[in-house]
Amino acid sequence: MGPLFTVLVLALVLDAVCGDFPWLFGRVPHPVVWVGNLIAWFEKRLNKPRYGGRDRFLRGSLTTLAVIACAVSFGGVIQLISSFGGIFRLADILLLAILIAQKGLYQHVKGVSVALRRDGLAGGRAAVSMIVGRDPQSLDQAGVSRAAIESCAENFSDGVVAPLFWYVLGGPIGLCAYKAINTLDSMIGHRNERYLYFGKFAARLDDVVNFVPARIAGGVICLAAGIGRKTSGADAWKTMLRDASKHKSPNAGWQEAAFAGALDLSLAGPRQYGAELVEDPYIGDGRRDADASDIDRALKLYTTSCILNAAWPVVLKMTWVGLV
Repeated sequence: MGPLFTVLVLALVLDAVCGDFPWLFGRVPHPVVWVGNLIAWFEKRLNKPRYGGRDRFLRGSLTTLAVIACAVSFGGVIQLISSFGGIFRLADILLLAILIAQKGLYQHVKGVSVALRRDGLAGGRAAVSMIVGRDPQSLDQAGVSRAAIESCAENFSDGVVAPLFWYVLGGPIGLCAYKAINTLDSMIGHRNERYLYFGKFAARLDDVVNFVPARIAGGVICLAAGIGRKTSGADAWKTMLRDASKHKSPNAGWQEAAFAGALDLSLAGPRQYGAELVEDPYIGDGRRDADASDIDRALKLYTTSCILNAAWPVVLKMTWVGLV
């Protein structure tokens, strides 16, 4: 437990201090950028409109496996370095701090709240367009605020809980494999004409690797809501269990429903993506007229959730070791 606990604590502290390491990755590409460039290289050469659906699926699957293999190889090098122990564990700490998005997510969501207060709706739309894919011009103040809160909820799992989960189970190899899968899904896992077949394997694989972390994230949020002020843990649990399945994603609904219940809001609902209107149901039965103050409440809930999230990996690792 000792080395794992030390790595987790130091990595989370380093992330809290440095965030996205702008002083470093303003000069050199971020590892996720490397992965993204590799995906784009494969996609440009293998995803041609002239290919049929089956062919594009096989080519997309090959792309997915090749990118994961490269990420696993890099993780294996870090794992080998860290296996020497002592100061060499700094490689683990730095990798985890870089690939977790705890402070970065907070800053991006907080930016929406600040922009709404300082620059009004136009500023809020500009800020939220940096973290969501929907058409910002279709959003009023409540829509901007709900979009920021939904992003905070969903990315708590993808950017914070899941990286820790896969690091605990698989070390740097598991962490790098997860980030590769998550990046693949974000780039080619879309249900549009270009990626429906090419990215299908990556999208389904992302659903699989996020299945357990998403539910852990939902539970952590509910616990945090019970601890926090002006949030309801009981309502978070009730709404999560009732409404999680309403989300089109098999995983994202757990976090969004927990946030909705905790904050007494209604999230999701109809959304505009370019020319496409997605008629999703609302999650939660609270207010729809969210504003900047609700974003700030969501960030307090997120901060408490992050603190609690630092504890469960040690318990999981101890249980895992006991089982095997």
